[in-house]
Amino acid sequence: MSKFIDRVVLHVRAGKGGHGCASVHREKFKPLGGPDGGNGGNGGDVILEVDSNVHTLLDFHFHPHAKAGSGKPGEGGNRDGKMGADLVLKVPDGTVVLDRDGAMLIDLVGAGNRFVAAKGGRGGLGNAALASRARKAPGFALLGEEGEESDLVLELKSVADVGLVGFPSAGKSSLVSVLSAAKPKIADYPFTTLVPNLGVVASGDTTFTIADVPGLIPGASAGRGLGLDFLRHLERCAVLAHVVDCATLEPGRDPVSDVDALEAELAAYKSALSADAGLGDLADRPRVVILNKTDVPDAAELAEMVTAEFTARGWPVFEISAVTRDGLRPLTFALADLVRQYREDHPKAAPKRQVIRPIAVDDTGFRVLPDPEVPGGFIVRGTRPERWVRQTQFDNDEAVGYLADRLARLGVEDRLVKLGAQPGAPVTIGDVTFDWEPQISAGIDMVPTGRGTDIRLEQSDRISASERKHASRVRRGLVEDEQE
Repeated sequence: MSKFIDRVVLHVRAGKGGHGCASVHREKFKPLGGPDGGNGGNGGDVILEVDSNVHTLLDFHFHPHAKAGSGKPGEGGNRDGKMGADLVLKVPDGTVVLDRDGAMLIDLVGAGNRFVAAKGGRGGLGNAALASRARKAPGFALLGEEGEESDLVLELKSVADVGLVGFPSAGKSSLVSVLSAAKPKIADYPFTTLVPNLGVVASGDTTFTIADVPGLIPGASAGRGLGLDFLRHLERCAVLAHVVDCATLEPGRDPVSDVDALEAELAAYKSALSADAGLGDLADRPRVVILNKTDVPDAAELAEMVTAEFTARGWPVFEISAVTRDGLRPLTFALADLVRQYREDHPKAAPKRQVIRPIAVDDTGFRVLPDPEVPGGFIVRGTRPERWVRQTQFDNDEAVGYLADRLARLGVEDRLVKLGAQPGAPVTIGDVTFDWEPQISAGIDMVPTGRGTDIRLEQSDRISASERKHASRVRRGLVEDEQE
C-alpha cells in the first residue's frame, strides 16, 4: 500500500571538483616541453525539479541522502578531467524548500521549475593554466573544491483551488467522490481520511481542483488530532468550503458551533505560517458553507434553521446530500464562479526578471577583521581568499608562494599592515591559520629554484634590499649566479 508523505528532511551533497594536474611534457629531442597538466572537472550539482507525474515525497522518505557525481582529476597532455554528473531530483508541484532553520528558500510551483539545492565544487587548475612569464613551468596545481552540503526540509502544499474543511465524518470524501473521478476511502468512523485527496471538477468552461483535507478538530493548530500535518495544504486554496454534518448525534455540536470552531483553528494557524512564505492569510479566502446529509429529515430541518445565520455573515450556503446527489449542480457552478473570480483578482505573477549587478572595479571582495578569540590575531573573510586557501596544496612550497602572491595582489598584505599586524600574528583564512611573516614579500624577483619550491619559504632570514637587487640582476642575466 502506497503512503502519502508530505514532509521530509533531505541531506544533499554536491560533487567534489577534481584536482588539477602538475605535469611536464616529456618527449625525445624536446628538453623544454613545458607544462601540460590539465584542469580538474567541476563537481555535479544537486537540482530539484518539479515533475507533474510526481505527487508525493515518498522517495525521499526512504532515500533521504542525495549526492551528485564528483569531477575527475586532470591528466598530462593537457587533458582535462571529466565533469561530474548533475543529480536531478523530481519533486511534486507545490513543494516548498526550507533550510534547517525553517527559512523558506524557494517555492517550487509549475512543471519544470528548478532549484539548485547544492552547487558542485570547482575543479582545480592544472599547471598548464597556471604558467606565466614569471612562472614558466609551475611545479604545482590547484586542488579541487568540495561541493556544497546542506540539510533541507521539503514540505508539500497541495495545489488545489477549493479546500474542503470540516470535522471528521462530515462527508468531505464522499463529496469529492461524487464531484470528481477521485475514489477516496469512505467509511463510517472518524479520521477515515489520513491523507489529502485531490479531484478535478469540470463545470462549464471552468475546470478546477478540489482537495479533501483530513478532518480538523478544536486544537488542531496546536497539534491535536492530525494537527499541522495537513493544515498547510489549505494555504494555496482559492476557496475554503466548510462541510457541515447536519445529522450528527454528538452532544454539544451544531452547524454554527462547528463552523465557529473551524474558523478559530484557521485563524490560529496563520501564526504558524512562515514569515517568508508570502502565501497570504487564510482569513482573506472566500468562504462557502455546505450543509451535508440533508437526506435525513432532521438534518434538513436543522439546515433550514441555520441558513440565515451563515447568510448574515455573507457566506453562500448550499444544502446538499452526497448520497442522493441533491444540490450538487448549483454547488458546482457556484464554486466554479468563485474560483474564476479569484483567478481574475489574483493573476499569476510573471517570472521574476534576473538582475545582474556587476561588482565595482574597486571592490576587493574581502574583509580583514580582528580575531575576537585570539589577541593580536586577524580573520580574513571573502569568497576569493577562502577559495584560494581551499585550492592550495600546503605541502608544496611553490603552491604556498603562489597563494602568497595572490593574496598580496588582492591587497590582504597591505590591509594587515594598515591594521597594525605584527610579525608572527595569527591570521585565519577559512579553516587555515598561519603566522603572518611580512618579510616573505610577494611578487619579488627571485632566483629560480627547483620545481615545487620557493626561495622565500626556504630561507628564514629577511631578504635584504641588496639580496633582492642581486637576485633580480641574476634573473635578468646581468651577472652569473655564484651558487652555480
